[in-house]
Amino acid sequence: MSSPLETLGRQHKLVRLRARRSMRTGAVVAAAVVAGAAAVGFAKLCDAAMALHARMIVGKVWLGPALLVVGMPLCVWLMRRLAPASAGSGIPQVIAAGEIGRGRGLDGEKIHDERVSIRTALVKIFLAALLLVCGGSIGREGPTVQVVAAVMVFLTGWLRGGPGRRTLLIAGGAAGVSAAFNTPIAGIVFAVEELARGFDKRANTVVILAVVSAGVAAYALGGNYAYFGDMSGSAGWHAWLSAALIGVVSGVAGGLFSRLMAAVLVGDNPVRRWKDARPVRFAMICGVIAAGAAVLSGGVTYGAGYAEAKSLLFGHYASGWGLAAGKWLATLSAAASGAPGGIFAPSLATGAGLGALFAHLAPWAGGREAVTLGMAGYLAGVVQAPLTSAVILMEMTRDPGLVGPLLLCTLIAKRCSEAVAPVPLYHALARAWTRPRRRAARQAPANLAVSGPVSGEGTP
Repeated sequence: MSSPLETLGRQHKLVRLRARRSMRTGAVVAAAVVAGAAAVGFAKLCDAAMALHARMIVGKVWLGPALLVVGMPLCVWLMRRLAPASAGSGIPQVIAAGEIGRGRGLDGEKIHDERVSIRTALVKIFLAALLLVCGGSIGREGPTVQVVAAVMVFLTGWLRGGPGRRTLLIAGGAAGVSAAFNTPIAGIVFAVEELARGFDKRANTVVILAVVSAGVAAYALGGNYAYFGDMSGSAGWHAWLSAALIGVVSGVAGGLFSRLMAAVLVGDNPVRRWKDARPVRFAMICGVIAAGAAVLSGGVTYGAGYAEAKSLLFGHYASGWGLAAGKWLATLSAAASGAPGGIFAPSLATGAGLGALFAHLAPWAGGREAVTLGMAGYLAGVVQAPLTSAVILMEMTRDPGLVGPLLLCTLIAKRCSEAVAPVPLYHALARAWTRPRRRAARQAPANLAVSGPVSGEGTP
């Protein structure tokens, strides 16, 4: 039997252990609150930047294209000088940073990871807002993931024990998606499906197939019933048929976007090599292409595309061709340039255009349903994350009647996208950010902090 003193000592140790755990939990929660506030501030800044651009070009049709031609290379030049790791969306950087165990480098030494540093986050915020002022077709969602992850790592760097660095990065990325879209469930799904790589891809497909198949059978046998009664509009057979057809078209379009973007940023081809040699000049060419897309589409390609997608969702149905084609080209130009900015929101706008075009060509398809399916399908085609894409649209539209068609659409879109782009976009880009740089670090110790590419989002 242990003595009373030994028992008291064990109790004291247990109390101290619990106190330390509570302190770590409180620190993580506080960091998440601060990170969420940063995400909201970034969102307001981006909204203000797009509003400023809209005011600037009123009555000056020539100014919008001119701002793109000048602004895109300027942002790339500033990014290369201030924080090379702020390039692109930021999600590949977070994925790559999570591959290194708990703040340790290749030889076990502690490192200052520029991919998720506060300096990179601040530069990212500034340059993304600047590019939106210039009318760039970028979104804030990917950058928000990198910014929130950086804040989480910075504010919890003093902790000893508790959640590891990779866990904090995954949590920060999930919080970023949740804060950016105001979709908490989608944030969790995104962390599992994209950041953690813990959800087997084949299991992913099997789960969605099982859910969709059971849903179709239940609909066929029991109708579109709700467990507690119908609380919204119902989706009939036309929604399931639309989901299949839109999934094919949006998946191919998204896969082509993903394939071209990866080829320019991390591929082994003359275009990528010329871009690496003359990144600012290449960004100027991208600005010219984006300016051409804006002119041909009547200016609907400027900014993230929130207003255009919302207009289609709320019944202002146009043919959708100008938005779909123009936004596809403008977003590809901005992303290929390597300038800081995400592709989530522009992808939703492109998908909304595809859905509206489908509804215009197929009168039996519901306009709002087709637009919603187009957004989910195209996003799934670009990032090959069907669950995340479906859940984002479920939480955004809050229409339970479209749950089954959304899952079917995103699954088909993912399959069609894989036929065009076998490697998921974010993971293809993340590979360039995880390659060892021992030789470069020994030759240039002063540049040890710069662990990411210099010329773009995925340049090794």
